Amino acid sequence: MELNQEVDFIVVGSGVAGLLCSLFAADYGRVALFSKSEVQASNSMLAQGGIAAAIGTNDDPLMHEEDTLRTGQGLCDREVVRSLIREGPQMIQFLQQLGVSFDQNAESGLALGMEGAHQRARILHIGGDQTGKGITEVLLEQVLSHSQITVYAKTSVHELAVEDGQCVGVWVVDEQNELLYYRAKAVVLATGGLGQIYQYTTNHPIATGDGYVLAYHAGATLRDMEFVQFHPTGLRVDSDSSSLTVPLISEAVRGEGATLVNEHKTPFMHRYHEWKDLASRDIVSRAIFTEMENGHEIFLDARKIKNFSSRFPSISKQCEKIGISPAQDLIPIVPVAHYSMGGIATDAYGQTSLQRLFAIGEVASSGFHGANRLASNSLLEGLVMARRAVERMAKLPPLSSERSIELSRPSLCASDLEINPELFKLIRQLMWKNVGIVREASRLYEAIQILQQQMKKFGDSLNVNRSLLEIALLVTRAALWRQESRGAHFRSDFPNVSSEFQRHSVQTSEHRLSSALL
Repeated sequence: MELNQEVDFIVVGSGVAGLLCSLFAADYGRVALFSKSEVQASNSMLAQGGIAAAIGTNDDPLMHEEDTLRTGQGLCDREVVRSLIREGPQMIQFLQQLGVSFDQNAESGLALGMEGAHQRARILHIGGDQTGKGITEVLLEQVLSHSQITVYAKTSVHELAVEDGQCVGVWVVDEQNELLYYRAKAVVLATGGLGQIYQYTTNHPIATGDGYVLAYHAGATLRDMEFVQFHPTGLRVDSDSSSLTVPLISEAVRGEGATLVNEHKTPFMHRYHEWKDLASRDIVSRAIFTEMENGHEIFLDARKIKNFSSRFPSISKQCEKIGISPAQDLIPIVPVAHYSMGGIATDAYGQTSLQRLFAIGEVASSGFHGANRLASNSLLEGLVMARRAVERMAKLPPLSSERSIELSRPSLCASDLEINPELFKLIRQLMWKNVGIVREASRLYEAIQILQQQMKKFGDSLNVNRSLLEIALLVTRAALWRQESRGAHFRSDFPNVSSEFQRHSVQTSEHRLSSALL
């Protein structure tokens, strides 16, 4: 085995969590940052809604904590929620010191917006609806100019290197399809989500669930994979569109007063929840799904929002592309796969069940979100957990210079790196139809059977197509196991919350699926 390079820390993923983690880690050693596409490509760049922090004069962290716990429906880790939320205001100050410029209010300083399931207006934005982009660009500039950080774009991680029960590095495939080995005392997965396994998603095309499968094969524990959040309002475009990403209509639009209506311009959310259009995402998504199943087309009526184009410039541009003027027209919408609450199980510092392997951001299940994510909590979690992970990583002893075993070089051929378009289409349509907003046993069994049949074609090789099938199976098996409806997971055959299932689903490569008490 040839060692191509040894560094102190390896970070995989270039969203806000990976970028900030790299910056903090660079204070303690050399960092190698890997991005499987252009370094600017991430879900963070697409994040519109904002970042939640209890900094308003009429707000406090306890209220933010209550909102997060209520939305998480019994599966949050209360201590994780409390600690991350209390670190939120300090993180906002840190970002401002780095040069992040949040939107201002002429009367009171920082402009704070309202979003669904929040008791108070506590959402900070950048450029109206470009919050993720604004934070990412500032962090990326810092990373690219840092002498201790080397960025490897268009370089994907093929396999995690495990030695004596600990993660000691990564095997990567570079732009020339060459397999290389990098070693470090800590590896951080910040690879984002899995939205691309669904036909309709707001996720960037790179969000194919790679990190979950890498950790799973290395022996790490996955938790609560059944909980996939569907955002209520994606921009409904031509069904023949070849785009892999549906434009998001931010929750902030409803926070500013937009209402959901049917083709007759009739509001309907009052029939589903007392919070109407600002109910939590799972409730709103299912309400829209139900209305659509009953033959209705659903729209967002934002005509009463003043200065829509300046308040939401990105959304306005997306609407213009399909001939819609939000100031005059109803906006056609559809629910879309948006965020995975489950992921690689970690503690409050990002440590996984595998020594020296950390996970932060969407790919992780830290206990912060529980069964459903509160709007604008994802950027907060990714940033705070980046700092916390480095706090733990910096204390790790260096790797032994003497290796107890010789790591074998993984096999690799060109076909392992190319997604089969027909298979990809099959997976996305199957997951949308059978493992989507509303689930039930017969469709879940059908999905498992089809996915397993396709898996047989790839054997045990580490392959991008097998990886797509595997992440789809991990979600589907967990959804079948959870015989209740909780948070973002809704079973039409088990429509109520069950105390029997106030526990986590757990999956490892050794034990396919089990459960863990809170």
